[in-house]
Amino acid sequence: MGDYLGHLARRALANRAAIDGPRHVLFAMCDHYEPLWAGADDATGHARVDAWAAGYPKMAAEFRDSHGRPPRHGWFFPGEEYRPRFLDQLATLVRGGFGELEVHLHHDADTVETLRAKFTEHLATFAKHGHLSRDANGRYAWAFIHGNWSLANSRPDGRWCGVDAELPLLHELGCYADLTFPSAPDGCQPNQVNKIYWPVGNLNQRKCFEHGEQARVGRSYDDRLLMITGPLALARKASGARVRLENGAVTGDDPATPARVKSWIDQGIHVVGRPEWIFVKVHTHGAIEKTAQSLLGDGGRVLHHSLQRYNDGHNYRLHYVTAREMFNIARAAMDGKTGDPADYYNYLVAPPPAAKTK
Repeated sequence: MGDYLGHLARRALANRAAIDGPRHVLFAMCDHYEPLWAGADDATGHARVDAWAAGYPKMAAEFRDSHGRPPRHGWFFPGEEYRPRFLDQLATLVRGGFGELEVHLHHDADTVETLRAKFTEHLATFAKHGHLSRDANGRYAWAFIHGNWSLANSRPDGRWCGVDAELPLLHELGCYADLTFPSAPDGCQPNQVNKIYWPVGNLNQRKCFEHGEQARVGRSYDDRLLMITGPLALARKASGARVRLENGAVTGDDPATPARVKSWIDQGIHVVGRPEWIFVKVHTHGAIEKTAQSLLGDGGRVLHHSLQRYNDGHNYRLHYVTAREMFNIARAAMDGKTGDPADYYNYLVAPPPAAKTK
């Protein structure tokens, strides 16, 4: 499982530094969005997506960030579950300003060649529905979450990937950031915790993301993707008597609470040299009915009411962002940009076509 518990203790001490001026909380909900979860049929998948198309705008209408934007969701959609109606319904939410779609994939026993073919097919399919950004040369630009956490063939049992050199392949095909982690207590969890970092060393090696250089002002790379991790911490259970592993997973059985939100923000994930920009990337499996009911109902309202405590305009300013916007802000920080991170939502990677039609 690795020594990430020791890393948690060291990171907790490092995050206690004082910050002058307001803290900007950059909140991204990254959803492993699987309408056909647990082998569901198409009718069930359609009902799950329709529930989001109807329910998310109603829930989001109650809340705004420091720039008047509603909560923005990240639907990381599994290419193997493609149905036209799923992506068309999600495109309506993108056009409404409620988020963006990115790439998720479950795969097993692949080679570089077979995996390249899968990604190439799925990227073209997503683009037909108005999803995925483009770079200056017109290539797809996208963020990624790996199915079953198994990035770069990292599972101890060797399942659910097969490609040691997955990170170079992702970058070759236009992926600018991976947001798979944390996965603890899963065995794929790296020792890099509560960080934004660049993978270093032999990137063709299995689980190469175990080795990283923390992102910092004045240094960046254009030849590899960025690793953006979410909060991982030891926190008190609601009873106060026992400790839980807080890994940023929002579920129907474990919804957001004010204490959980505080724990996420307290990890202080940032680009070194820009501690006032706090990156909070949490994850969910929002297509599952119980989780969807929570996120679109009272659980979602608790989440966003809790976040509003960090939107007083003086000590904190809240920003609802997508994975793409979070990456852009991180790169702006590395390039020495300061002030309001909202100025850099579209810094390097432009919005996808569906968002531009709003």
